[in-house]
Amino acid sequence: MKNQKQFADKISLWGVSNNREMPWKGEKNPYYIWLSEIILQQTRVEQGLKYFVAFKETFPTVFDLAKAPQEQVLKLWEGLGYYSRARNLHFTAKYIVEELNGVFPDNFNDLLKLKGVGAYTAAAIASFAYDIPKAVVDGNVIRVLSRYFGIETQFDKAKEKANLQNFADEIINTQNPAIYNQAIMDFGASICTPKKVDCSQCFITENCFAFKHNKQLELPLSKKKIKVKDRFFSFLILKHKNDILIEQRLSKDIWKGLYQFPLLEHKKESISNKTKLKALISEKLDTIDFEILEVSEIFNQKLTHQKLNANFVEIALKKPINTNFLNTSIKNLSKFAFPKIINVYLDNKLGK
Repeated sequence: MKNQKQFADKISLWGVSNNREMPWKGEKNPYYIWLSEIILQQTRVEQGLKYFVAFKETFPTVFDLAKAPQEQVLKLWEGLGYYSRARNLHFTAKYIVEELNGVFPDNFNDLLKLKGVGAYTAAAIASFAYDIPKAVVDGNVIRVLSRYFGIETQFDKAKEKANLQNFADEIINTQNPAIYNQAIMDFGASICTPKKVDCSQCFITENCFAFKHNKQLELPLSKKKIKVKDRFFSFLILKHKNDILIEQRLSKDIWKGLYQFPLLEHKKESISNKTKLKALISEKLDTIDFEILEVSEIFNQKLTHQKLNANFVEIALKKPINTNFLNTSIKNLSKFAFPKIINVYLDNKLGK
């Protein structure tokens, strides 16, 4: 216990004098803390920074976010990925306004009940907004604790994560939980980094297990590799004069709520054969009154569990077709939120 207290005190002291300036640091407003933490989930700080500023300016209160249409929220989120975060953000904002009168819960357990809020985010809001001694446990914290205390565990299962959370809660500086939580995350991000570890910059090597046993790059233990599934898409760029057809993704799949061009999904990589494409397009549109103008190169996008392989088939419709697709002007495409892979194509080909 003495070693744990010394660790927490040293980390906290370091944090006071090595504070990285960020617009959400020192924030006590739970809305802004929640907003920053949702944006920074699975996102690098450098990338998330501009999104936090944009959301804060566009939706200065939880009431503003709650009354916004989902399309506006998704458009502002565009390019950040993991769009379920944006949908949960919007859902929770409406819940807080409609069910809690716009007031965030002021304890860990009730925060945990909010949609899209896990243990890490609940601990961050609890400690930063309300000074509750609840430890944040993100990738940086897992790495620091594993190396310093010699925790040789794979954190793949809920029980293992719960055990680490309990251990982290025992260590936290109860007098200054916000300072400690921010400090240990900053320490992991700047000194106790995943690779190219420079222990000469560290001030706690004396009692560090990994340093003593030369296991800096072995801890924390690697998680099991995620099996990645290949998917093959052909997006249909259906144009008639100055109009183009798009659709909104509504199924429980990737990109729910975002827009896309009408899609053909293939079982395997046979997406560049014009003869096969023409037959599939004719079947999908129930017409032969079209001409394939161009089939693009393959564009790729990697998601957590999937690798997307997509091309874009530019098609001239000889006359308008009766479909459930949304007909819009090509000039209006910038108003819709598209997945990254489509935006890359638009940037390259259509000068969006």
